[in-house]
Amino acid sequence: MARLADYFVVVGYDLDKRVEGEGEGQGRILQRFPEKDWEDSPFPQGVELFCQPSGWQLVPERQPTSFFVAVLTDINSERHYCACFTFWEGQDNPQLQKARAGDMDEVDEEPTIIQPAQIFAPKSLVLVSRLDYTDVFRNCLALVYTVHVDGLTVPLETIIGNLLTCVIPIAGGSQIIESPVCSLDKVPQVPACDWLLACLQPGQEERGDSWRTITLGAGDRQVIQTPINDSLPVSGSSVAQLFRQLGIINVLYLFCAALTEHKILFLSSSYQRLTDACRGLLAIMFPLKYSFTYVPILPGKLLEVLSTPTPFIIGVNSFFRSETQELLDVIIADLDGGTVTIPECVHISLLPEPLLQQTQTALSMVLDPELEVADHAFPPQSSLPSTPKIQDKEIRAIFLWLFAQLFQGYRWCLHIIRIHPEPVIRFHKAAFLGQRALTEDDFLMKVLDGMAFAGFVSERGPPYRATDLFDDLVANEVERIRQEEASPHKVMTHVKELAEQLFKNENPYPAVTMHKVQRPSENGQKATQSKNPFPGLDEVTVQLFIDHATAKLKTAPPVVKAEVKSMVPSGPPLGDTVDRNSNVMANSARRLEVVRNCITYIFENKMLEAKKLMPAVLRALKGRAARVCLTQELNQHVLQNRAVLDDQQFDYIVRMMNCTLQDCSHMDEHGIAAALLPLVTAFCRKLGAGITQFAYSCVQEHTVWTNMQFWEAMFYSDVQNHIRALYLESDDGEYQNQTGQQESSGSEREISALELASEQSRLWPTLGKDMQTERVQKEESTVFSQAIHYANRMSYLLLPLDTSKNRLLRNSALGDMESVSNSYVTNSIAGSMAESYDTESGFEDAESSDVANSVVRFINRFVDKVCNESGVTNEHLKALHTMIPDIVQMHIETLDAVHRESKRLPPIQKPKLLRPTLLAGEELVMDGMRVYLIPDGREEATGTMGGPPLLPAEGAIFLTTYRLIFKGTPTDPLVGEQVVTRSFPIASLTKEKRISVTLPMEQFVQEGLQLRSCTFQLMKIVFDDEVAADLAEVFRKHMHKLRYPQHVQGTFAFTVGQSGKLVVEHKAKDKNQSLKTLSKNLVKSAKRTIGRQYVTKKKYSPPTWENRSSFQSELDEDEISVSEEVDQNSLTLSSTIRSSDRQTMSNVVERACCRDYQRMGLGTLSNSLTRSKNEPFRISTVNRMYTVCRSYPGLLIVPQSIPDSTIQRICRCYRQNRFPVVCWRNSRTKAVLLRSAGLHAKGVVGFFKSPNAPTSVPSQADSTSLEQEKYLQAIISSMPSYSESSGRNTLSGFTSTHMSASDSSDKLRQPKIGALMKQVMGAKEDVPGTFSRGGKWGSIRGGGRLSAYNPDVGTRLAGKESPQPNGGPSEALFLRQHRAYLYIIGDKAQLKGGKQDSFQQWEVVPIEVCDVRQVKNSFKKLMKACVPSSPSLDSSTNFLCCLEESEWMTLLHRVLQVSVLVVELLDTGSSVMVSLEDGWDVTTQVVSLVQLLSDPYYRTFDGFRLLVEKEWLSFGHRFSHRGAQTLGSQSSGFTPIFLQFLDCVHQIHLQFPMEFEFSQYYLKFLAYHYVSNRFRTFLLDSDYERIELGVLYEEKGERRSPQVCKSVWDYIDRLNKKTPVFFNYMFAPEDYEVLRPYTFASNLKVWDYYTEETLSEGPSYDWELRGRQERAASGEAPDKPDSGAPKSQRRAVWPCYDSLSKTVPDAITKLFQDLQALEGELGQGSEKWKDTWDKIKAAQRNESKLESKPLFSSSLLMSSNLSHQRRSQGVYLQESSVGSSINLALDCEVSATSTPVAGRPSTSTLYSQFQSTESENRSFEGILFKKGALLKPWKPRWFVLDKTKHQLRYYESRQDKECKGVIELADVESVILGAPAMGAPKNIDEKAFFDLKTTKRVYNFCAQDSLNAQLWMDSVQSCLSDA
Repeated sequence: MARLADYFVVVGYDLDKRVEGEGEGQGRILQRFPEKDWEDSPFPQGVELFCQPSGWQLVPERQPTSFFVAVLTDINSERHYCACFTFWEGQDNPQLQKARAGDMDEVDEEPTIIQPAQIFAPKSLVLVSRLDYTDVFRNCLALVYTVHVDGLTVPLETIIGNLLTCVIPIAGGSQIIESPVCSLDKVPQVPACDWLLACLQPGQEERGDSWRTITLGAGDRQVIQTPINDSLPVSGSSVAQLFRQLGIINVLYLFCAALTEHKILFLSSSYQRLTDACRGLLAIMFPLKYSFTYVPILPGKLLEVLSTPTPFIIGVNSFFRSETQELLDVIIADLDGGTVTIPECVHISLLPEPLLQQTQTALSMVLDPELEVADHAFPPQSSLPSTPKIQDKEIRAIFLWLFAQLFQGYRWCLHIIRIHPEPVIRFHKAAFLGQRALTEDDFLMKVLDGMAFAGFVSERGPPYRATDLFDDLVANEVERIRQEEASPHKVMTHVKELAEQLFKNENPYPAVTMHKVQRPSENGQKATQSKNPFPGLDEVTVQLFIDHATAKLKTAPPVVKAEVKSMVPSGPPLGDTVDRNSNVMANSARRLEVVRNCITYIFENKMLEAKKLMPAVLRALKGRAARVCLTQELNQHVLQNRAVLDDQQFDYIVRMMNCTLQDCSHMDEHGIAAALLPLVTAFCRKLGAGITQFAYSCVQEHTVWTNMQFWEAMFYSDVQNHIRALYLESDDGEYQNQTGQQESSGSEREISALELASEQSRLWPTLGKDMQTERVQKEESTVFSQAIHYANRMSYLLLPLDTSKNRLLRNSALGDMESVSNSYVTNSIAGSMAESYDTESGFEDAESSDVANSVVRFINRFVDKVCNESGVTNEHLKALHTMIPDIVQMHIETLDAVHRESKRLPPIQKPKLLRPTLLAGEELVMDGMRVYLIPDGREEATGTMGGPPLLPAEGAIFLTTYRLIFKGTPTDPLVGEQVVTRSFPIASLTKEKRISVTLPMEQFVQEGLQLRSCTFQLMKIVFDDEVAADLAEVFRKHMHKLRYPQHVQGTFAFTVGQSGKLVVEHKAKDKNQSLKTLSKNLVKSAKRTIGRQYVTKKKYSPPTWENRSSFQSELDEDEISVSEEVDQNSLTLSSTIRSSDRQTMSNVVERACCRDYQRMGLGTLSNSLTRSKNEPFRISTVNRMYTVCRSYPGLLIVPQSIPDSTIQRICRCYRQNRFPVVCWRNSRTKAVLLRSAGLHAKGVVGFFKSPNAPTSVPSQADSTSLEQEKYLQAIISSMPSYSESSGRNTLSGFTSTHMSASDSSDKLRQPKIGALMKQVMGAKEDVPGTFSRGGKWGSIRGGGRLSAYNPDVGTRLAGKESPQPNGGPSEALFLRQHRAYLYIIGDKAQLKGGKQDSFQQWEVVPIEVCDVRQVKNSFKKLMKACVPSSPSLDSSTNFLCCLEESEWMTLLHRVLQVSVLVVELLDTGSSVMVSLEDGWDVTTQVVSLVQLLSDPYYRTFDGFRLLVEKEWLSFGHRFSHRGAQTLGSQSSGFTPIFLQFLDCVHQIHLQFPMEFEFSQYYLKFLAYHYVSNRFRTFLLDSDYERIELGVLYEEKGERRSPQVCKSVWDYIDRLNKKTPVFFNYMFAPEDYEVLRPYTFASNLKVWDYYTEETLSEGPSYDWELRGRQERAASGEAPDKPDSGAPKSQRRAVWPCYDSLSKTVPDAITKLFQDLQALEGELGQGSEKWKDTWDKIKAAQRNESKLESKPLFSSSLLMSSNLSHQRRSQGVYLQESSVGSSINLALDCEVSATSTPVAGRPSTSTLYSQFQSTESENRSFEGILFKKGALLKPWKPRWFVLDKTKHQLRYYESRQDKECKGVIELADVESVILGAPAMGAPKNIDEKAFFDLKTTKRVYNFCAQDSLNAQLWMDSVQSCLSDA
């Protein structure tokens, strides 16, 4: 029974504490009854705050009375419900009274607001109760108020006395409610006192019928219905209301947030709604109870509570909304607005699918039943939702159903660890999640870890207690729920049944709802306004009532409600749900069979059989079923806790155990580790006399052993089994009798521990005292003995076999839990790194004791936790603590003996190490160390994508002076004898990282290295056990030394052939001064050393640069200003050398630059007297001593008119002194390409901002700026187009013509270039016409990343007229074209604020360049994408996503785009100066690509070599620095600028396969060797540095030594003579072909160099190795006797293993190979392949000339389809918007009569590529005579009929590239025989004439003969009919 109300309180406004001027006041308790606190429920503090949560205020008008219930929680977390009834009482305004009291004069001073005479103060009547009956409280308080207002005769004391003494049962609604102490029926009309006495006469109460009403003695009557079962919450209609206010999804969010312990805040302007919403949220959480802060109404004064760190559910009035805005981690639900706001930093885990979906569906069926039938044609008559009260129960039923699904089977995961005196129960979370296959589910994990669930377990865990609806649901309805969950209607039926039960529980007698409560009358309320305030009550009278009632209760017999306790049913056990991840594997019976067979073989000692099955078993063990099967099988081989094995059996069993544990998570949700725990202490092998090694010493490296929760769960489950056994034994007899009936009826069933515990709990009260204590002691000692057992077990698995290696602690949570210091790492080996933990040390005891300490701490923590929870006595606990260190110490001692013995075991047979083949001069630095090569993210080699599992492989790693090589064989014995090789040059190592890996073959987590190389190779190696840690450390050190030598002379290219030992030491002594510290005399010393070399060796050696330049200076009579840095001494020295050899001149000329300059006619080295002055350029020797610019070559091309002295001044304006020099000239337009670095900032400002007004006096420009301008002007003057256009080379002359044309000049720009320019500069709008381009043109769309900077240049270039649809401008534009003579491509960032001047003849094109950092980062990401270190699990890390993220393709696009723009500008006759960054990265890329695209010479072997030597080597690209080749540049990191260039060339090569003499392999070869350091070519940063080291001109004599070429070019030449591997068979160049590739990212392909690999032989770029490997292979395999069986010609070619080019060579290579083989067989001397090839080609050409039919291919070999892939790309790629016909008309092919501009190769070169070989594009071609237009003669023309483009084109001759006209077949109406017209060719058959009639005119044709004419007509006709 419980009191209906504990306290009645009257709270009023405290006038005394009122603060002047503020409305805010305070409340105070005026009276409270009873005045003494009840013992069982003390009076809650702070009631007055909660009566007016928004603050106590006086108001000028009376407010309506209000009522709400606030909830207060006391210190014992008991909730008190405070029902507040507030009304307003009038008072005289205190401010007016003050004013009257004071002097009148003072009032005048401040004019105040007119104060009302009367103001109203709030007064609250409060009931405090522990029960939540809102309606009853409202009625009771309303009655008190009514009595007061209406002035009823009943004394208020009576009502309050009755109210405080009313007692009702807590639950069990059927019970009769006690009649009240006083009821109105008995009140005689006597004075109050007598009446009171009359009421107090005992024995006069009447019993009512089956229920009783309560009455407070004022003519009122109420029925209180208590719930039948008080464990179910009572919600009224609050849940339904909550869903109505917020909606389904929002409430579900709040529900999940409350369960996962987030902070929730409700806002509303109604207090009662806040309370209801909070009550509703708690109701749907049942059966979980909310245990954090719960304040449905929070007063404004306590708002700081909201910043508490703990979770809460709080309600606040919307009035305070603004103060809740800055809460960052609180979910705010606005009940009035219906919104839920979740902050960004809060992540709410939602219910797992499909539960979430099912719940939502069910909720919408309850809340909005019409939704389902909304679309029905005949909707049912009524589908209205139920009444709110019923709806409320239906919603709660859905949540009950949801929890039943979430927690189904939870009782099977309870561990009962004590039964007496109180049951102690623990929940096995991991097992529950594992069996439900929900280990990944965030929501359930959080719920199970939460406080609410802990409360749920302790409340519902005990097996013997009263049960409720939820217990019933989980036990008996699970099967029904599972079957029905798919059908929403069945679910609804179930929900309605549950709702009915919930409703019945809350309203046991729905019929009895008689409420007779008086309301205050209207006039009564009005009257109170003038009436007195609420009176003070007589405390004595009320106290009398209370005392009387308590006395009566004491005498009354106690009402005992027998609580019906019973055994809680567990429900059906959890079925094994399919393992989601490995469902396929789990079900395969075949796999389980394999596991069983293998184990049988092992125990029958059939080791060979077992070995064969092993790889399959290890794969099968990935599945859960196979792991369970393994534990069961192994159990059968254990006899009496032991199974002694021999070495090999032991090894196999351990491997299987490790493999099984490897895939278990640290939680062990499937109980695999738990099942293995007894086995690892059972399997063992004898090592020697009395020494046994158990399996546990080999399976320690798994995280599960360091997980405290795993050990707890294991411990509890064992304790449960022992306690169960304890009671089963003792009560055997009793149980037999009870279970006898069950057994006879059905099969025997084991009694579960919970059933047993329930039975014991039932019997407990009946046992005697002694029996009880005996049982408690027995249980306690059981737990204690288990704790000792577990302390042993844990020490077994936590102490490593070799206690000096503290492996486990280092890489597991064990060390993390307490910061275990790593102080035990001591190193006796000087110099070995501190990280190598495994070194032996002199302080063994200290170390092992440290391992011991951490293990002891771990076990102690475990013991403390489990013993406290399971009630072990303190004495026992102390005993345990003293025992544990001894256990650990003892175990360490036994382990030491085992460790010693195990080391003596003969090692298991390992495969023999294979030696790698080395290059000449390559030497081993470290001999092979046994390692495993394990798989990385490339899955081809692992066998997962089909094919054999080549990795992991077992072998050795070799470190040589040049490479890092792994060579070994796959560990999978089924793959057989394949050899796996992976290697990369040591110089290409970019990242080395330590890793720890568990191998399936091994039991330990192994230390390893992950080595990444910029040749797109990755080695993940794991050191074998036999490799000592210090050896691995030495390996790392050597690797670092070789990777970053102190000086470039330490690289392999220099040290080749010297002994490896030398490599490591000599560099430091050799040269310790870095190049940065070079002083003036360094040049001297360099010359001396070179001189000495030259003098001492008698071999011929070309003299050095300086010699040459000094020689030059004598020849050259121009005055040379020698800068002061060079002293005379060095000059004289070199001149002496020079005189000894007169051939210096020829060597200068041999130099790449000079050869190329002369080829282009850019200047000669002739004496200045003979040099013709009209040559625009000259070769300057100003830099011959590298004094002007260190990073430029010695000879430079500058304008003729510029003296050297000017150059020395100009160069200072440019970064690194790299001033503009000419590097290429267009042979047709004579436009030149210049390169330089960007200007220094001041240069830019001074130069581009100075207005170049055409006045004679230069204003504001300083001299350098003027000289710079003069320099640019000189370049412009050198262009023929310039001198032609202006006639005079003067500035003013130019401007006048410029100005005269300026009005039209805007229109005169060429759209194509303009569009290009815009895209390069990033203008936003695309110019029409950039897409429909033919020829070798690629469409370029805007880069997207570039921001628009200077669009005017683009628009001026683009032309304002709308271009024609095909992108060609009208001819008029072409003929009068004006453009800038010089475009300067500059860096946008540098050129900010530079103004363009209308008078200047140059224009600046600002572009954004990708800086070095961008390239570096992009390359890192590219490597990770192409060679990932681990397989990608989610789609966001797959290859294509990573590739896109790397932005490598975008960078290529940018470089190519700028290059194409420059090509186009040069081709239209403007010169271009590329002036970006320091002039050695992007500039070099762009300049080289421009030359490659513009000049076919550079697309040959010689040309490409020359291009690289000139632009990259001579012009100082910093190869050593960018490649991080030495210690000094290590920090700068690897930046593959050159690789990027090669990739661009590869992209162009792909698009124009017939234009390059070299193959793709050639590019890959360069890409590999430019980082390999095998050759000296790509070492050092400039010619200056190369001369310094004497590398620029190698002594010719040295070449004879067999020491390998020092130049990559020589090597390529040599190799090219032997094999056609570098040659491109499709090479069929066209003269002066300018290539214009498509540059957009979608047109670019990923270079296969990045992704391919050949595991059979390693990289194929060191050719000597290939030959040697083949010889070695053939030598090793002697000829086997022929068995007579036919040999198959077929063989499997494995991707990523075999070299495709070798195993499946292309047709031509195959023919060459066959030819060679035949020559060998016939004993002829083999001919060089190139000669053979040239012969065949020549013969082919002759044949084709003899062929009369023009359709025959001109070259058989060239007709491969691939070769035309690009030449026809224009046709396939681009469709313009003109109808369906593909309109590829070119710039000038607008109409058939248009004539192209002379002197410019029209882009109709498109068709010149369609040579006759291209059958698919030229359907028919030949010579026809065509009659010209009116009065023009007949002329023979070469006609081409093109089906693809549907047109007939004609050319002057077959070779001609210029198309003379086009007849569109779409316009042709008919083809008919014609008659010979006037002037027709003579002697021709009449039938050879035919006419072609089009819509515009008639064409007359004449063929060679009638047959030919017929052919033509048929062909045209067929074209027409096809269309």
